[in-house]
Amino acid sequence: MTTVGTETEGGTPGKTSGPDGPDGPTQLPTVRVSRTVSAPAVHVWEVLVSPRGSAALLGEGAVLGGKGEPYHCADGTSGVVRSYHPLEQLRVSWHMTPDSPPTIVEVDLRSAGDGTTRLELSQDHLWHGVDVDELDHRWGAGLERLASLAES
Repeated sequence: MTTVGTETEGGTPGKTSGPDGPDGPTQLPTVRVSRTVSAPAVHVWEVLVSPRGSAALLGEGAVLGGKGEPYHCADGTSGVVRSYHPLEQLRVSWHMTPDSPPTIVEVDLRSAGDGTTRLELSQDHLWHGVDVDELDHRWGAGLERLASLAES
């Protein structure tokens, strides 16, 4: 099952407000997508950090190295590995274009204890005017591709 949602930091889920809105200053959106994978966390992690898994999630051409190492995708997106905690969490910066501000994409793994793993992806530090629906779709599709690899 995949769930997709967008919420604002410090605001009401699914809502952003203007500079003089009821929530105070303009809130920046956060994208959250999750997926349950029918495979144990150790296998899901191995797939995620493999060249095929990182390309499935981030985009064609993405190959993840260690903390501090960059990755580049064929579609022009790029970033740097920011945090690498085996079996628990992967965090990367993500640039939509070389000139766009960096955002942070975090993938957390949670063992469900029944041989399944819960993947929870969040993207924050987004800028105003970003198409959150497009990002919801991008990351939802990426988790689906990753899950398909892990379940095959």
